[in-house]
Amino acid sequence: MSPTRPTDRRVLVTLVAIATAVAVAGCKKTENPPVDTAAPAVAPAPDTTKPAAAAAPAINDAQIAHIAVSANSVDSAAGVLAEKKGASKAVKDFAKTMVTDHGGVNKQAVALATKLNVTPEDNDTSKQLKSGGDANLAKLQGLSGKEFDKAYIDNEVAYHQAVLDALDKTLIPNAQNAELKALLEKVRPAFVAHLDMAKKIQSSQTT
Repeated sequence: MSPTRPTDRRVLVTLVAIATAVAVAGCKKTENPPVDTAAPAVAPAPDTTKPAAAAAPAINDAQIAHIAVSANSVDSAAGVLAEKKGASKAVKDFAKTMVTDHGGVNKQAVALATKLNVTPEDNDTSKQLKSGGDANLAKLQGLSGKEFDKAYIDNEVAYHQAVLDALDKTLIPNAQNAELKALLEKVRPAFVAHLDMAKKIQSSQTT
């Protein structure tokens, strides 16, 4: 489908960014077997699965908290811009929902981090999320009308899919604290709803 193709290269950087913790581990897992070329026949299949499990806990709760806060902040910022510059009512309404919902999730995340006495820890993934978000904002600033709406919604479809992938493959599985894991699981349905909303707007733009 067209959701991923229209996205700017910067968006693709963001997609990679939010899944970096697992993606990098995954790449290294596929690089490890070739290093073990001494045991060709047996090593590939079984060995690829075992290192995968061992390498997965690459991020801690403090880093997960920072990734979650960064992801929500990035989308809130794009929503604020789209509320002002969006051409269609559907885009403006969607943007308003993003600002409200992601702002609410951030408040919960910060409150939980405070309660647990965890200081969100900056990391490569959250840094790339921030830089990808800034690049997306810069791109959107230069657009207007239908072009703006299309670029914004295309990004939102790709972005929410990436966040869901990160929640399912990285953040929820690696969260060690039960309350942090519960919060991530609690907010997941909202991201599913956001993705569905964005896809509906996206499909209406092409018809």
